[in-house]
Amino acid sequence: MKKLLPLLIFIFLLNFCKEPEKKLSTDFREPENPEKPDSTLWDHVKKGLHAGFGSVDTRYKRDLPPGIQTTDSWDGTSWRGEKIHTQFLLWSAENIPDVRWRTGEIRNNQGELLDSNNFEIRAVRYILTDEFAGGCGFRSADTLQSHLAGDMLERITKINIPAHTTRPMWLTVSIPENQAPGVYTGNLKILQPGDSSKFLKISINVQDRRLPPPSDWTFHLDLWQNPFAVARFHKIPVWSQDHWDLLKPLLTMLADAGQKCITTSIIPFPWGKQTYDPFESMIGWIHNSSGKWDYDYSVFDQYVQFAMDCGITEQINCYSMVPWGNKLKYFDEDSSGFVTREVLPGSEEFEELWKPFLYDFRAHLKEMGWLDKTTLAMDERNMKEMKATITLLEKVVPEFRITMAGHYFKDINPALYDFSYNWRLITEKSKTVAEKRRKNNQITTYYVACGIPKPNNFTFSPPAESAYEGWFAAAMGFDGFLRWAYNSWVEDPLTDSRFRTWPAGDTYFVYPGARSSIRFERLREGIQDYEKIKILKSEFGNQGIPGNPEKLKELEDFLERIQPESLEESPAKVWVNEGKDLINRLSLK
Repeated sequence: MKKLLPLLIFIFLLNFCKEPEKKLSTDFREPENPEKPDSTLWDHVKKGLHAGFGSVDTRYKRDLPPGIQTTDSWDGTSWRGEKIHTQFLLWSAENIPDVRWRTGEIRNNQGELLDSNNFEIRAVRYILTDEFAGGCGFRSADTLQSHLAGDMLERITKINIPAHTTRPMWLTVSIPENQAPGVYTGNLKILQPGDSSKFLKISINVQDRRLPPPSDWTFHLDLWQNPFAVARFHKIPVWSQDHWDLLKPLLTMLADAGQKCITTSIIPFPWGKQTYDPFESMIGWIHNSSGKWDYDYSVFDQYVQFAMDCGITEQINCYSMVPWGNKLKYFDEDSSGFVTREVLPGSEEFEELWKPFLYDFRAHLKEMGWLDKTTLAMDERNMKEMKATITLLEKVVPEFRITMAGHYFKDINPALYDFSYNWRLITEKSKTVAEKRRKNNQITTYYVACGIPKPNNFTFSPPAESAYEGWFAAAMGFDGFLRWAYNSWVEDPLTDSRFRTWPAGDTYFVYPGARSSIRFERLREGIQDYEKIKILKSEFGNQGIPGNPEKLKELEDFLERIQPESLEESPAKVWVNEGKDLINRLSLK
């Protein structure tokens, strides 16, 4: 009962992925502040609208003035093809409606223009967050300290500034690949009704270096997508046209960060029902009345092709032959209902269930031209289960590659094509493991999760920790980074990032409506730094050019200082900013 996706749908999907449209709203529903800010601090703020540049390393308080943490100018440095960003702040002790902004002409000394279309300004929106509080495990919103965190980025063209509030604004500059090198200067103009404009100075040093487009980045980014959360939140049928329309900008944004992997579910509930929106299966399992198996691949095919059309093309990860709880749910024609069975790896029943599927799935993937991109993926499974599963795969379908995140098991690690270390288990020896695996054309990444206080991507985490994750990958010789949830949204992610079992923000990077976040932008920034490091190391490896050996040693010496315990020595922002200064200096020609 295979249902191959019709050719017309494939053709339709080829032009399906476009950038999301900008919103024009000035107001947004933000939660009340659970803390009681000291409103008397506003007594010292002069009347009118105030504006100034801040730091991307700071999560500013919405209900307090920023104090002396601002400046009227910003100096940025970028390669061609890179995105850089900063925050500027708007604050007032009184209501200021309809504040707008625009960039004037940004030119270099030769008069060449950095077009204003390359500047994007988004409002930083506030959501409820909590605290680490031991990490994994059940938590109550009533007992944990909660507060507001600026994280969500909202596309708007104007905003209201209520009295006694500070509004961070996120400024992103995308430097075109063909932009002429040089120092570009100009102004950011802040406009308000019935008052004079305010000007903030911008200076961007575009270096004579080029960063490839995200599709060519080597960093192996694996953020797990949850399409079922999108359907639930927007109250639309799963796999309906509305569903695809909403998935489009989310996957396009992910591809623009260099995402390599498509997350697919080949059985229902591969992680149990731990997320607010459990993963249903993208493949239908039908045990027919003749005792044979039929498999419906129609949704799987559509989702994979759709993700590829959105720019995620390198790897298809299929979860999971070893699900949490080892349970498999399928439709039984004889009983005309669904059956759930617990099947343990290594048992005869496990082999009887999975062998027909593996043969059929292999044939289907060959037909689709995807077999060489597909991996059978497992998450945090124990040694016994993994060994039994690998033994079956090597006997039945040796063509399949295997992905695993979790513990490093020496005996089975060589069989894993794509392996991701749990942060807590990384040691100095992990560098040697990654180097050996790379020589065997195998991928090695790492991941952070609910039980890791830092670095992490919680909505209360210091923003620089997301950028630091790219630097840590470079320092340890890893190929990239994995995070278990790109968009496994909580009940109301637009206002409250807290969840019943993990620290706030653990379940998602981005927000409904394809709204990015400070965490996601900083993660992408760290990936860009990883690519720049790799390019410079390759160039400086040419020992015949004067100065290269010294430059390579300086870069490698800095990376050598970054270790699993480095954040105990200094916060992430110190490492990231020192590293960026080094890259900027070494990039000079």
